[in-house]
Amino acid sequence: MKQAIVARTDIGMGKGKLAAQVAHASLSAYEDTGERARKQWKGEGQKKVVLKAGGEDEVFRLAEKARAEGLPHAIIRDAGHTQLDPGTVTALAVGPADDDLVDRVTGSLSLY
Repeated sequence: MKQAIVARTDIGMGKGKLAAQVAHASLSAYEDTGERARKQWKGEGQKKVVLKAGGEDEVFRLAEKARAEGLPHAIIRDAGHTQLDPGTVTALAVGPADDDLVDRVTGSLSLY
């Protein structure tokens, strides 16, 4: 099992902002996951991968694919307290779920 977190590359997030947005996405999607899958993923070491998205449209397209596959997912919008305008879409997490299911949604993306 794994979780893929897709972060936008087009909005100039600093390293700390990126780390925070990835963490928000991971936790939010985890909370959308059934108890059995959560326990399995935690037992397997909580594998994660962070991937690149070129823009907001790509994030929404991937989220729709995750929804169509029945996968837990979460889109993150920034609160706007620091670097970004309020409501800026920053990241998407898909899973945790079986590797092959997550790859159906995110398998074509590059590592961040």
